[in-house]
Amino acid sequence: MVGLLLCRPFLEAKAPPLMEHKPEPRVTVDLTVRIWGMGADGRPFFQNGHAVDISSEGAKLSGIEHQLTPGDVIGVQFGDKKARFRVVWVIDAGLLQKIQAGVQMIEGQQCPWKQELAQPVQTPAQDTETASDPKNKRRFARHKILFPIELNDPRGIGARMQTNATDISGRGCYVETLMPLHKETMLDITFWMESEKVVTTGIVRACDGGVGMGIEFTGLDLEHQQRLQQFIEKLDAGFASSGEEQKGC
Repeated sequence: MVGLLLCRPFLEAKAPPLMEHKPEPRVTVDLTVRIWGMGADGRPFFQNGHAVDISSEGAKLSGIEHQLTPGDVIGVQFGDKKARFRVVWVIDAGLLQKIQAGVQMIEGQQCPWKQELAQPVQTPAQDTETASDPKNKRRFARHKILFPIELNDPRGIGARMQTNATDISGRGCYVETLMPLHKETMLDITFWMESEKVVTTGIVRACDGGVGMGIEFTGLDLEHQQRLQQFIEKLDAGFASSGEEQKGC
């Protein structure tokens, strides 16, 4: 569902090289930057844009008004610091965000937002659980297991998407996808707890371009959150036990 809801390239594109080697944790920000380079039309450009997702190795840039192609080299300036980056992936994010691009810093360049990365931040999974209620940061422990889940747009746009959450608790989950939905996007969510089918609602709380999205289960009351947490812990314990048995064989 999510892939069709966003755009067709989700079904066809391969994971960008930037994400294959698991870069350092990304920081969600909104930095005004200067971007320059050569557009796909062969003409030079120089414009303001935004770095909305940064790491020491790259960033997601938003608000680009010139078409780029993976492999292009562009310049990015934040404050008085400049660096050259290679374009890894490009998507049309619509009228407001225009063109978005994932970029990787070229070897030998100095990170222009090093100071911003030094600030303590939450991981995407932590952001999922604390966005609506910061007091409940550790109510439920997260478990890194593959958990089948179905996502659907409540507006009836696109088809359902059957996928796996890779990080889940009773309050929310993280779904890896090349083209995640924007923050605050509402979703209908379906999953199974043994023989019980659970249908609830959710909202995208964290968006990491080219990586995935954190989703909060907004339709689950505390009782159902606790039941889901117990079920996840049971699954995780089962996987761990199975792994130990295989090692002993």
